[in-house]
Order: sequence, then C-alpha cells, then structure tokens
Amino acid sequence: MYGAYLAVTFMTIAANVWAAAADVARARFVLANSSELGIASSWLPLLAALKAAGAAGLVLGLLGVRFLGLAAAAGLVAYFAGAVVVHVRARVFHNFAYPAGFLALAVGSLALGAATA
Repeated sequence: MYGAYLAVTFMTIAANVWAAAADVARARFVLANSSELGIASSWLPLLAALKAAGAAGLVLGLLGVRFLGLAAAAGLVAYFAGAVVVHVRARVFHNFAYPAGFLALAVGSLALGAATA
C-alpha cells in the first residue's frame, strides 16, 4: 500500500506544481478558464500559492512530517471540491475533467496517506 501512496502522492505533487506554475505564468488556457468561470485574474496568484503550498506540504509529508502531509492533502481536497462546485455553478462542463481529476488525486493522497500512517 505504501507504494500506491508514493505513486499517487508524487502524481498529486507534480500536477499541483504544474497548475501553480501555469497560474503564475498566466497561461492562455488559465486566463480563458478563469474568465469563463467568472474568476478575476487578480485571484490567480492566491490560487497558485494554495496549490503550491499543498504540493509543498505533500513533499514534507513524504519526508516524514506525516501530519503536515495529511493536512496538505485535506487542504487540496477542499480546494478542488470548491473548484468542482465553481464549475457546476458556472455550468462549465467541457473541461470538468481537470478539477475532478485533481480532486481524485488529492482524495487518493489523503486516503492512502491516512491508511499508511
């Protein structure tokens, strides 16, 4: 089970680092998605910081600070559950797989982290 925890958590870290970097870079697809969802671009630095903090917490969890890794995973679950709600509220379903996939990774990291603690 520990191997699954490592694999899912590494994928979660990589996905969130990539997403945070795209937010910071104000990638075209990020700006288009934000506009479509009604999110002001001024929120992008905060959203990037939350994703990066979640990824950093997961790294610390892998390095032995387990409670921090679990807290980071729980934070990412809350963040991406909110993203799913925003997509549903805005009725933007053509790219719904992204927040749902990130949520699934975060849930997997949390569940496997708790199971291996």
